[in-house]
Parts: sequence; structure tokens; C-alpha cells
Amino acid sequence: MIIDIIGDVHGYADKLTGLLGQLGYVHNGHYFVPPDGHRALFIGDLIDRGSQQVATLEIAFAMLDAGVADIVMGNHEYNALAFATRDSNNPERYLRSHNDVHTRQHEAFLAEVPFGSESHQYWLQRFYEIPLWIETDYACFVHACWDVDSMALLKPLLTADNCLTAQALQTTSEEFTEPFDALERVLKGVETPLPDGIVMVDKEGTKRSRVRVRWWLDELKSRTLYEIARAPASALAQIPIDALAENIDFAIKTHKPVFVGHYWLTGKPEPLSSQVVCTDYSAAVDSGYLTCYQLDTTQPLPLSPANFVQYLND
Repeated sequence: MIIDIIGDVHGYADKLTGLLGQLGYVHNGHYFVPPDGHRALFIGDLIDRGSQQVATLEIAFAMLDAGVADIVMGNHEYNALAFATRDSNNPERYLRSHNDVHTRQHEAFLAEVPFGSESHQYWLQRFYEIPLWIETDYACFVHACWDVDSMALLKPLLTADNCLTAQALQTTSEEFTEPFDALERVLKGVETPLPDGIVMVDKEGTKRSRVRVRWWLDELKSRTLYEIARAPASALAQIPIDALAENIDFAIKTHKPVFVGHYWLTGKPEPLSSQVVCTDYSAAVDSGYLTCYQLDTTQPLPLSPANFVQYLND
């Protein structure tokens, strides 16, 4: 079996149909049928940013319903649920605030799926069907980070298939709690504080005092923050070369290959390490490409750059 692991689509349905066609999938009038021996897996972040939100969801979920694809949840699907759900501890508030930044991040989705509409309620319920992660005999699939300790903490809150419930959404949205931190790791990655006085501005214009780290590197605790930070060059330039990372308590606790999205990579695709592949190559910007990694389940390792396929936006 070949698993076609598709990176973050972000509402670019034309790119998705182009990639599926390039991979040999054929639409039968209802859904895209994979070539013999193939199955698709969407690594999350189907929504937000692009102008074809519903079309993207309809493609992915038609394949899911037909039994020819799987989906894992991205932080944008999670955020959509939290943005639409009132806080049971304070019903005047939503679990994800409707501030300018959060509203702007979600505006492409809400432009097609008006807040509170029947369509909105439908897609929110479909998002509850998406597991936070999938593990098979041959590989691990998660949107941002394969952290077995965080997963163990989340597991009692989830369904048997690792899907959210309404109560799990409430619990994991409560800041400064272990479930919140665990969810953040699984869907957004590992972070560490920046040195005192250093603030980075992300692509949304938000000021941040923490930085994501390249958790797939070996011996994180023995490396400098500059070595392991996942940030633009302009931001890295602010970090002292000898500054040490703080509170990095992470190790990859599986021998299987791990597949993620989330990280807005650029350039020629290649594995992040001998064990980790990212399939997010910035499809939501003009210079980026919707990217797939074709995993042979009979020989998942070694990982190879030759297994990447990119839709070149013809």
C-alpha cells in the first residue's frame, strides 16, 4: 500500500485537485478514486487562508466518507471549533476569542461558511470526526508534533479514535493547564521561552516571547537556542549565538517514521531527519507548493527525498 500524505491545503482546492490528478487520482462524479494500492492521508489545516474553503472540505470529506482517505486534525480545524464554542465557565466568551487577529485568521472560512449558519454547524460537526493523531503499524501521523507524553495526557479526554468531544474541547482550551499545553504541543509544536527582552513578530503580526523549536533534532537539551529555533532569519538574528534553550523536555519516543505538516517549509522537499517528514511547503502562498510524500507501507524506512511529489501550480 502507498499512503499519499498530503500537506496543509488551506482552502486551495484547485491546487488539491491538481495534485490529486498528478498522483493519478480520478474523480468518478462523487469523489477522487485513488490508483490501485494507494490511499490518501490529509495532515490537517484544510481550512483558512484560501478562497476555496468549502470545495476543499468537500473533496477531502468525500474521500473520507468513501473510505479512500484519512484526515488528522490541524490547529486551524481545532481553532474553528474553539472560535465557535462558548466557554461553559463564562458563556459570554468563546473558547477562542474573537479578537482582530483570530478573526482575521478565520475570515476566509467564515466568508464562505457564515458564522452560526446551517453550513457552519455542519462543518463543525464534521471537524469533530477528525482524530488528533493516527498511529499504524508502519508510521505515525500528526499535524505538528509526535509527543507521546502529551498524547497520553490527552487520551482519557478523547474518543476511542482519538477525536475531540465537546468536553475535551472545553478542557483543552483552558490556558495554563496540562491539557492545554498537551494540545498545543500536538497541534502547534514544541516551544521554549526567548531570552529576556527579545520579542519576535510572527507572520500574523503577533508579538511572541516564545519560539517554536525543531523538535526532530537529536539531543535538544545540549544545543543552543539559535541551533534549534524554528523562526525566520530576521528573528534568529536577534538570538544570541550562545543562548541555551530552556525547559526543553522532549524526545521522539517511537522507532516508526513520523509525518507532520504545519511548518511552512520552502525549497526543495526533503526529510527533516532520518525519522521525520513534513509535507507543508507553504501551499497558501504564491511561491509555495502543495506537497505529498508517498509512503510505501511495506518499506517505510529509510525516508527518501525521491518520495516527495509537488504540484507545481501549472
